[in-house]
Amino acid sequence: MDADQTVQSGRPRADADAMTPETSAADQWSAPGRSGTPTPNAVPTPNAVPIPPVVELRDVVHRFGEVIALDHLSFVVPAQQITVLLGPNGAGKTTAIRAVTGALTPAEGLIRTFGHDPAGDDDLVRPRCGVVSAKPALYDRLSGLDNLRYSARLYGAAGPGLDDRIGEAAARFGIEAALDQQVGGYSTGMKTRLALARSILHEPDLLLFDEPTSGLDPESAQAVLELIADMTGTGHTVMMCTHLLSEAEGLADHVVVMEAGATLVAGSPRELSDRYWPGHELRLDAECPDQLDRVATWQGVLAYRREPGAPAHLHVDGPDRIADLVASLVRDGVRITRIEPHTPTLEDLYFAVRREARGCGVDPVGRGVVPAAPETVGAPR
Repeated sequence: MDADQTVQSGRPRADADAMTPETSAADQWSAPGRSGTPTPNAVPTPNAVPIPPVVELRDVVHRFGEVIALDHLSFVVPAQQITVLLGPNGAGKTTAIRAVTGALTPAEGLIRTFGHDPAGDDDLVRPRCGVVSAKPALYDRLSGLDNLRYSARLYGAAGPGLDDRIGEAAARFGIEAALDQQVGGYSTGMKTRLALARSILHEPDLLLFDEPTSGLDPESAQAVLELIADMTGTGHTVMMCTHLLSEAEGLADHVVVMEAGATLVAGSPRELSDRYWPGHELRLDAECPDQLDRVATWQGVLAYRREPGAPAHLHVDGPDRIADLVASLVRDGVRITRIEPHTPTLEDLYFAVRREARGCGVDPVGRGVVPAAPETVGAPR
């Protein structure tokens, strides 16, 4: 992984003016191919520079009147991956998407989309972006087919083969049977599917989804998420914002956690796990659960929690520690009934990030953790 994709946290105060399109590797981006895959101009060599991120934000500030919507926001969107912006309502996720596409101009900082300023070079950026908002703007009195044709003309993509592309997109998103119907009669889920089809007609490289499942029933929401998951397999880069952690789970290649317009942390789920969820977690149960409490002070036990009559939750410093711990309990006569390793979910990591941001420290096994004393002598024998 290159330096731009490592975990970022806090509010970087880099000199944004010192960064130029050249230093952000903008000159490596060629015009988009019909396949939608960004192509470096340079001939590949064994020491070739990696493909630069599709989007870069450096110390971006934007205000709506007296309200600071983006507060020195910094992150990157790696090419051909799904980047998910997470955060509570009002974190600035939608504003960030609008800034990336050039729909608004920030007061401070620097944004590069495909190496270009999206506000100043919108003719080089917007044709390469496809956007689906929480409430897509569609023409209710037109048919689905006419909506798609009109959008394609706006993007200059109404040449030969348009109807074939419309047919392929409609089939991909399951709306071909409704194309001749007025959009005003579509369900919310059908309107979202139509907006998805519209977003790819001009074959963009970057797809931006703002709460794409808002208002959808569970079946429609799952179908939309599956379609988004397939996008990177066709060479697209995806930037998506949501406040639903269940949506991001399994989708995100890269995560940006935001709060109050700032970046709390950015990186891959693995990078966040290494930082906020070190070691290994497991749930342990026994015929007499009280007998498990002795391990709280054993060496290698980073954290321990157990509610009365419930299994114990442990965080240990490595996989070998689990075997040693269980063997020691068995030798002590503890009859273990369950050993269940636990891999942290994106929800676990998100709340660990938020706890640290509030100054509560990293708490890997939830509230009420009893901190272990790693130097205690009573370690597994």
